[in-house]
Amino acid sequence: MAMTRLFLFWFCLLLPWPSLSQLDFAFPRGFRAASTSLTFHGAAGVTEHGILRLTDDSPRVLGHTFYSSPVRIRNASDGKVSSFSTCFAFATVPQYPKLGGHGLAFTISRMPNLSGALPSQYLGLMNASNIGNSTNHVFAIEFDTVQDFEFGDIDDNHVGVDINSLVSNASAPAVYYDQNSRRVRIYMKSGIVIQAWVDYDSMSSRLDVRLSPSSSKPSLPILSFTVDLSPVFDDLMYVGFSASTGLLASYHYLLGWSFSTIREAQSLSLSSLPSLPGLKHHNLPLIIGVSALAVMLLVGITVTTVHITLKIKNADVIEAWEHDVGPHRFCYGELKKATKSFRDTELLGFGGFGRVYKGVLLNTNTEVAVKRISHESKQGMREFISEIVSNGRLCHRNLVQLLGWCRHRSDLLLVYDFMPNGSLDKFIFDEPKVVLSWDQRFKIVKDIASGILYLHEEWDRVVIHRDIKAGNVLLDAELNGRLGDFGLAKLYERGSNPSTTRVVGTLGYLAPELTRAGRPTTSSDVFAFGALLLEVVCGRRPIEPKALPEELVLVDWVWETWVSGTIFDVVDSRLGGEYNELEVVIVLKLGLMCSNNSPELRPTMRQVTGYLDGDLPLPAEVAAPVANDEKAVTGKKLQNLDVYVHSYPSSFVLSR
Repeated sequence: MAMTRLFLFWFCLLLPWPSLSQLDFAFPRGFRAASTSLTFHGAAGVTEHGILRLTDDSPRVLGHTFYSSPVRIRNASDGKVSSFSTCFAFATVPQYPKLGGHGLAFTISRMPNLSGALPSQYLGLMNASNIGNSTNHVFAIEFDTVQDFEFGDIDDNHVGVDINSLVSNASAPAVYYDQNSRRVRIYMKSGIVIQAWVDYDSMSSRLDVRLSPSSSKPSLPILSFTVDLSPVFDDLMYVGFSASTGLLASYHYLLGWSFSTIREAQSLSLSSLPSLPGLKHHNLPLIIGVSALAVMLLVGITVTTVHITLKIKNADVIEAWEHDVGPHRFCYGELKKATKSFRDTELLGFGGFGRVYKGVLLNTNTEVAVKRISHESKQGMREFISEIVSNGRLCHRNLVQLLGWCRHRSDLLLVYDFMPNGSLDKFIFDEPKVVLSWDQRFKIVKDIASGILYLHEEWDRVVIHRDIKAGNVLLDAELNGRLGDFGLAKLYERGSNPSTTRVVGTLGYLAPELTRAGRPTTSSDVFAFGALLLEVVCGRRPIEPKALPEELVLVDWVWETWVSGTIFDVVDSRLGGEYNELEVVIVLKLGLMCSNNSPELRPTMRQVTGYLDGDLPLPAEVAAPVANDEKAVTGKKLQNLDVYVHSYPSSFVLSR
């Protein structure tokens, strides 16, 4: 007996024991009994049907779900990463049909709580300050239903490989290969259940991703990527999922999941998974409709006719071209409620192109600005579409973001971010309630220069604003400058020859070549920006009828004081002498350069931002802005001013 026990002891010692890195689990029929095996954060939880819900219909929320036990996925001695395989079934059900918001991601992370992560475009994985940091130790496969230009997304229906960043290392449109190896498009925000497979082979460092709306695993991957994950993973990592919503919300569901580091993950039988909420009640709208129709028939044909007539009258009629125009299309009734039926008490301002109202979206309690194009305005459908197309896909911190739009019969409406401090002209002209300091003014002109540079050179197409002025510079809660009102923007492909048949803009900001040829260019925008620079320093409009004759035209007055060496006489007296002389000289000299009558003598916006940031030295001389005056800047006093300019950038700050 003793010999038998000894034999069994040695036999057990010789048996191969499982490695600490091995993890193998499956939830093939939902997550009803999985609460003890998973951790939840944010909006995540398990529904009564056994479905794992990552997010709901709330805007700007995130949800995390991770397997409770970590996996030792990297060997501490040699740094080698284990192979892994996972399969899961998911569904995205948007709050508004065909509009996603934002997506979900299979995630392997050092920690299961992803502290500091944000919703919206960040997918609950990271935030603006840690994108691209190697210390994140985050690997994710994103299933994204919103195209974020900030991260270079290829479209609004794609799969991407994210390593320590939301700028995907590799991405592909959401497709699958059928039994005949034909490539078929699959729309992730359509509400259907989709099965995904992610396989990583540590020997070849190959990562494969597959999709299918069926239970069978396709033979061909939609995305293959060679990557060594050993620098990304720590020894212990957690596996799970992250999802988020933005201004628009989506339900992000998981219906089943399997994961393994020792074999190919078990595929799921979609017929064995729980049904999505509401799918069992497809006949409910039909039942309600038939019942309502029966009641209406009992009431009488007259009441039915009146009801149908009112319904047709108040419905939003959507034409074919509107399906191709982004971004979000708001319902007219939603905007009418947000602005209290466009009540005069909600009026923020008005101009030649309509009125702007403050609104509060009831669903999200978000403050917005609603621009309602007036019926008498000459800005018709073509300009309206131009503003939607150009501004809707632009994304920059110094541009007012267009959130959406609406067309209801003859009413045209645009919905923007609300700027609580209004427009710049209310702070620098006439008798403002608050006088901006020089530091605030200097930052604002740098902000607007950055925004114009993005329009001219940094987007995929060139946008000419055509109406740059203080009234179109808006200030957010922190007094950051943002350029708005793209109703006059001229959008064209790079390399084409822009032209127009009419001159648009505001007197005092119009480049002289516009009145002759009527062709807007990036240089004509620079001319308008020059006028903005001068008026920010001087605290007055480009043309001031009440001024002395020699001060009537601002650029002429500034030029005369520049030549005479008395340039500080033009500085806004409301500053009380509290300003940086060097920065004032830089802005005024740059304003004169931008205001030159000859377009070829004006700087580009890239040069302008370089001068303002101190990365480029300003030229020693500046040509007269008026074409028939060929004098260059000379004289002892002017040379002294140039000393300031040449010392910029420098390590010291010159102040009064």
